[in-house]
Formats: sequence, C-alpha cells, structure tokens
Amino acid sequence: MKLYGYWRSSASYRVRIALQLKALDFDYEPVNLLKGEQQSPAHLKRNPQGLVPALETEEGRILTQSTAIIEYLEERYPETPLLPADAVQRARARAIAATIACEAQPFMNLRIQKYLKDECDFGAEAMTSWLDRWAGGAMGSVEALIARDGAYCVGDTPGMADAFLVPQIFGALRFGIDMSKTPRIMEIYERCIKLDPFIRAHPQNQPDAIPA
Repeated sequence: MKLYGYWRSSASYRVRIALQLKALDFDYEPVNLLKGEQQSPAHLKRNPQGLVPALETEEGRILTQSTAIIEYLEERYPETPLLPADAVQRARARAIAATIACEAQPFMNLRIQKYLKDECDFGAEAMTSWLDRWAGGAMGSVEALIARDGAYCVGDTPGMADAFLVPQIFGALRFGIDMSKTPRIMEIYERCIKLDPFIRAHPQNQPDAIPA
C-alpha cells in the first residue's frame, strides 16, 4: 500500500494512526500542500478534489476521504479491529469520528483559514475566536459523546474514534483553541500519544515534516 499525504494534515494523520494500529506495512509519498502539489495533474488524477489523503491499495486501487479509507482498512484487514464488536458501541465510535470529521476539523482546514485571512481580512484574534466557537464548540459535543468508563473513547482499546480524536487535538493545541472545558478528551489524548502507533503516526515523525 501507499499513502499519499501531508505531514500536518489531520485527515492524513488519522489514516496513519489507523495503519499503525493495524500494524500494516505501507509506503508514504508526501504531497506538499504549501507548494500546491495537491493541484498537480498527477495528484488530481488520484483525487479529483485535490485533497489528501489518498491510499493506493495492494491491488492498485485508489481510495480517498479518510473515513472511507479507514472503513476500508477495517473491512479489508479485520484481524486488529478498530471498531468494537457490539453494534451500539460501533455506532458510538462512528458518531464520535463523524462529529470530529464533519463538525470540528473542517473549520481548521488550511484552505478555509487561507480564505478567511486573505479574502475576509481575519486577523489573529478573529481567527482564534472563530476556531474557539466552531471547532472548539464541536469538541464540546465530542466530550459528551465519549464514554466515562474505559481508557479510550469507546472502551479499553484505542480504535477508530481515537484515531480521529488525536489529530484534532494536535491541531487544536497548535491553533490555541481552549480545551480546558474538555478534560475527558485531554485525558484520552495524553494517554494515546504515549502509545507506539500514535508516536509513529505523529506529524513530526513523518519524512516530510518541517523541524519544530
């Protein structure tokens, strides 16, 4: 398999975590978003949206959208499951992932922030307020969805929901979003980032990372 991604992309980060949790071998090809490589003819052929990640399967098929890719990995390589066995718990894990992917992460997207800065004249204070209200507000909903028992988002094993949670908090901390009202999220985040699969998937440990 080959993953096309960008080191600091939340969506790419999710897929890296899923691949690492499943202990799957994959090659990594960087797509530099700051240089516009996502709009190159070669990448647009892989992903007409001009986004990352894209995953080339062992059979040579190209998959896009992080949620679809992770669901594919779950179905194709079920030996180390990322979703619980119980149907209700699986639905809860998917609800957490969807809330992050649909209600929180889009507001932190590079192209959205570029639009707000360049075309709407958002300064640093306005951007922080925007992120706190929309991305931070969505994470308040995630806090309510997360189980109060268990070490991770759903139960005692890290899985799909945690693969979505960790990149979101990495970005939230980077952009200065106030996470003080979500102690359960931060507890799980701190637990996850100490695990080897999450360490290997961390943005700074990618070959295209810019040194901190």
